[in-house]
Amino acid sequence: MVSNEEIERRLEAKRREIPEHASYFEINDVSEDIIIVSSNHIPGYEIVETKGFCYGLTVRSRGVGGQIGAGLRSLVGGEIKEYVKMMEESRDEALYRMIDHARQMGANAIISVRYDSDEISNVMQEILAYGTAVVAVEK
Repeated sequence: MVSNEEIERRLEAKRREIPEHASYFEINDVSEDIIIVSSNHIPGYEIVETKGFCYGLTVRSRGVGGQIGAGLRSLVGGEIKEYVKMMEESRDEALYRMIDHARQMGANAIISVRYDSDEISNVMQEILAYGTAVVAVEK
């Protein structure tokens, strides 16, 4: 597994490259050596081997300052930017962990990628990225 420091370094490098409004799936360049799709197939590729279920998991919580800021913002309504940022970072971290898991399995692609999120307590959120690790070759 990749260390948390390495994940943070990769996330920071991607943040500098990608416009603030774009998502990783819109750009589709999360990783140069792993293909990631939400569909069950990859156009132009043939799946020759299924490696199995792969996942990445993270649990996050806002600090006290973020909790207070979000609480105050919730009084007047609207988007709570502190939580949006936390969830975006959590999603990215879970995605990187899933990619690393697929690499360890010997895959070069992940199909049927999904996210799941659940509240652990009123201050903690779990994010799970998961899919099927496969070996795909160009047709």
